[in-house]
Amino acid sequence: MDNSNHLLARRKKFVPNAIGIFNPSTAVSAKGSVITDADGRAMIDFAGGIGVVNAGHCPPPVVEAIARQAATLIHCSFNVATYDLYMQLAEKLVSLFPHGNHTKVMLTNSGAESIENAIKIARQATGRQAIICYEGAFHGRTMMAMTLTSKVGYKLGCGPFAPEVYRIPFPDAYRHGGGLTPDEFSGAHLRELEDFFRKQVPAGEVAAIIIEPVQGEGGFHVVPRKYLSGLREICDRYGIILILDEVQSGFGRTGKWAAYQHYDVTPDLSTWAKSMGSGMPIGAVIGRAAIMDSCKPSTIGGTYPGNPVCCAASLATLEYMEQIDINTLGARVGQIVRERFDRMKQRFPAIGDVRGLGAMMAFELVKDGDPFQPDADLCKRLIAWCADRGLILINAGVNGNVIRILSPLVIAEELLVSGLDIIEQGLEKLTTAI
Repeated sequence: MDNSNHLLARRKKFVPNAIGIFNPSTAVSAKGSVITDADGRAMIDFAGGIGVVNAGHCPPPVVEAIARQAATLIHCSFNVATYDLYMQLAEKLVSLFPHGNHTKVMLTNSGAESIENAIKIARQATGRQAIICYEGAFHGRTMMAMTLTSKVGYKLGCGPFAPEVYRIPFPDAYRHGGGLTPDEFSGAHLRELEDFFRKQVPAGEVAAIIIEPVQGEGGFHVVPRKYLSGLREICDRYGIILILDEVQSGFGRTGKWAAYQHYDVTPDLSTWAKSMGSGMPIGAVIGRAAIMDSCKPSTIGGTYPGNPVCCAASLATLEYMEQIDINTLGARVGQIVRERFDRMKQRFPAIGDVRGLGAMMAFELVKDGDPFQPDADLCKRLIAWCADRGLILINAGVNGNVIRILSPLVIAEELLVSGLDIIEQGLEKLTTAI
């Protein structure tokens, strides 16, 4: 561990402490679903660069596309000179994610940048100011995105935050279901939203409601089907733009290109990044053309969005995902993980809930079976225990007590099972099994 310890010591000396360490590991190279650390040790990757490498680390077609494009055109700014790669990628995204009869795309550098622009677009399209978001949400660390984000620990000392942002409870059945069926629970939450319009902000002043179909950093809570369809109806009724944040849940992670495709609901605007470029910094806002075209000149855009090398990486990633049938792989990984987590829940009382959609799976650690007693300490110890035994794992949840799986979807079943074995062994070592 000498090289890894030396690298981490250098990090401590030269990098601000506030840049988080989610896992005590290092990396020198990576391929597929394995990372090689600074000491030459192979690590099974269950973090996927925080959901960025659904198609695996360094897919050969993507590596080749990056190298080829870097030798041709690295940058000129799309605002200065138009190039075909931007259009190719926009057309491809429209084919995967049509938003009505006519869809348009703007490219960004990141998920947070996608969020910032989606809010600007919604406000200009409606002429309204108010934005509604959710408890447990994570939308990024830029100022508007941080305002929308729910986890207080990510926001300490960073205010004042953007005005006219209102937060409502996420439909979290694990804590607040109260024995109701999913449809009954959804109906109750939708009625509370209507009440919110009467007590907090009029519906006629709301530009957009933004929600993650599956909360990422918030702990992999999945939106109930009736709730999302009801939300779509409410937005239609009041002229509110529905924004779905698919930054972590997109590109095969849930077994479909988009999580919203599980719901038969189409958003007005959607935001993307992470696995869209296999690790290259690229994202997108996709939306109905009339909404996208409502913006005034130069109110959206920037110097680097749609960088040619990033576009080439994204196009190669999407083509590769189609070739390997990324959605089938996501469904396969998700089934294996869910079945194993369900069995673990039967063995370990510390697991209070197993949840997720497709391969976006997680379990929540609690004390005494109580959902209101999160066990963040056990979560932290389990992550460290797994790291010592060759598995990279990260947490989630506003309390830091959720173990989430974001492995590359190309992971071999043998490696996937080995990683799950390590988690189960860790739980056996650190807790009491039934």
